[in-house]
Amino acid sequence: MRKIEQLLQEYGKSHQNPTNKMIHWICVPLIFFSVIGLLFSIPPGPMENLSFLLGNFANWATIVIAIVLFYYISLSLTLALGMFFFCSICLALSNLITIISAVPLWVISLFIFGTAWFFQFLGHKLEGKSPSFLQDLQFLLIGPAWLMQFIYRRLGLSY
Repeated sequence: MRKIEQLLQEYGKSHQNPTNKMIHWICVPLIFFSVIGLLFSIPPGPMENLSFLLGNFANWATIVIAIVLFYYISLSLTLALGMFFFCSICLALSNLITIISAVPLWVISLFIFGTAWFFQFLGHKLEGKSPSFLQDLQFLLIGPAWLMQFIYRRLGLSY
């Protein structure tokens, strides 16, 4: 069995309750987005020199996403492509909020982060099992891939 299949199967063991699954479909993408938003909000510092090449995307979020995508590529190229698409949406949305919102992106992201984690823990209380990442931190990145594999299956794509 491939490593990605083992990780997804292990993650799925603590996500059987239908309510917990529904909560995860909403909160995992929100948490992922909020982390990107928080990273996007950090002043670019030395990366400002790359703004001629990357524009508003010369920031810490872009760097961290590149690293995370290498992790996903090591597990599954096709899942990594889906995660690249989702990460691109998160970056674009972060940029849009930065441009149009009177409320700073970091404030919005922090609110989303806290609220979504509250519901995640509530879902696991209903499930009766602790979150997977408490046993292994890599499950923080497996959660989004776990959702992506359901989308792939629905579309008839292999991962």
